Amino acid sequence: MGLPRVYRLKHRNDFKAVYEQGKRQTTSNLVLIALRDLIQTVPPQPTRFGLSIGQKVSKKAVIRNRLKRLLRGAIRALLADIIPGWRVVVVVRPPAVECKYEHFVQELKTLLTKAGIINGH
Repeated sequence: MGLPRVYRLKHRNDFKAVYEQGKRQTTSNLVLIALRDLIQTVPPQPTRFGLSIGQKVSKKAVIRNRLKRLLRGAIRALLADIIPGWRVVVVVRPPAVECKYEHFVQELKTLLTKAGIINGH
């Protein structure tokens, strides 16, 4: 089960804007690039997420897809705490191949707190 459609970052221009203008937060396994949406709507648009996993992480698509599933699950677990109005790209680093789901949730929560997307509770 993937992320609901409203929480997905889909277009190339969105990814490009986040990469160029976003603020970066890093851990040993993940890089989080976050960009605040300039146009505030009422009600605010939900925070949208994109995942980037290159072939440097693993040549095997099976492993890359497993990591994407784990990350989507970790994002879903944290959706209730996430402040709306952000565009976020999560980049996976090669050491993440050995990570378990709980580790992804913990690292993602740390990165989102650092970026100010989750209140630090």
